[in-house]
Amino acid sequence: MRNIDRRTIISRRGFMKTTAAAPAAATLAVGVGISADAAWAQGAKNLSAHVTATLVKAARDIFPHDMLADKYYVTACAGYELLAKDADKKALLEGGVARLDADAKDRFGVANYMSVNWEADRVTLLNGITSTPFFAKLRGDLVVSLYNQKELWPKFGYEGASADKGGYIKRGFDDIDWLPTV
Repeated sequence: MRNIDRRTIISRRGFMKTTAAAPAAATLAVGVGISADAAWAQGAKNLSAHVTATLVKAARDIFPHDMLADKYYVTACAGYELLAKDADKKALLEGGVARLDADAKDRFGVANYMSVNWEADRVTLLNGITSTPFFAKLRGDLVVSLYNQKELWPKFGYEGASADKGGYIKRGFDDIDWLPTV
C-alpha cells in the first residue's frame, strides 16, 4: 500500500510570496465589483463574473474539501461558460444564482450569496433549493467534473484505472489497514 501525505506543504518563501501579493491584488480589485479572490471570473464571456464566481463558491459548498485549492473548483465549473451559449441553460444558471442571492438577502440581510461569510449559512441556503432543476444540474455536473480531474486522484487515494496493469488483485486488492482485524 502506498502512503499519501495529504498535507499541503508550503515553504516559507512560498508563504511570503503569497502574503506579499495579497494586498496588491486586493487594491487592484477595488471598484471591480467582485472580490480579489474571484478575480479570475472576469474572463467569462457568456456568464457574468458574479454568476461564475457564485457557481464556484456553491460548488465548494456542495462538495467541500478543505484540502483542495479553488483552482480545482474553477476547473470543474469551467464548462458552464460553454453551456451558457444555450439561452435556456444560461437562464437556468442565472436564475439559480439570482434565487441564491435573493435568499441570502432575505435570510441574512446581505447583498448576495457570495457575501454570506459562514459556510454553514451558505449550506442552509443550498438546502432550500435542493429540489430545483438548478441544484440538480449543478450537483450532477460537479460530481463528474470535479472528481474526474486526474490531478485530484492522488489527493483522494485513487491510483487510477488498473485494467492495463493486471487489475487490482495483484495491486493492493486486500491491503486495507484501517479496518480492525476480526
